[in-house]
Amino acid sequence: MSDEVVENEPVASLEDDATEAFDDRSEAERQRDEYLDALQRLQADFENYRKRMTRATVDAATRAAGDIVVKLLPALDAFDYAQAHFADVESEEAQALTQTRGLLLDALAKEGLERIDAAGVAFDPQVHDAVAHAPHDDTDNDQGPIVDDVLRAGYRWKGVVLRPAMVKVLG
Repeated sequence: MSDEVVENEPVASLEDDATEAFDDRSEAERQRDEYLDALQRLQADFENYRKRMTRATVDAATRAAGDIVVKLLPALDAFDYAQAHFADVESEEAQALTQTRGLLLDALAKEGLERIDAAGVAFDPQVHDAVAHAPHDDTDNDQGPIVDDVLRAGYRWKGVVLRPAMVKVLG
């Protein structure tokens, strides 16, 4: 009988060691899974931060460029008034003025400036500022007020209205 006890002790000791090793291994796997999960969350947070910062940088640059364009709008208005004044004149100065105005508008348009100056379109309070009103002589007008005349052009910068067009409205 004592032989049996001696033989069972090493087996029981090995089973205890195996159980302890298995517990240590499962604890190490649990810690590994926790660290992996934390690392994945950290990596996702960092990617979201990078995207957010990139978007914020682009938005800030767009706003800054829009602020510069807003400061140029009085110069564009002056070009419009000068061109209207010299419309019937065939001088070199009038041609130079028209070319300079065109070059400036083309350069700004390539960067995202849109001019709002169409007459005959439906009035939209988002892009038009009505400063004058005239009755509409058409009684079948179902589309509502219509822009009759643009008194001062409006502008959009990359889809955002910088300044609404000042218009006279029919209807």
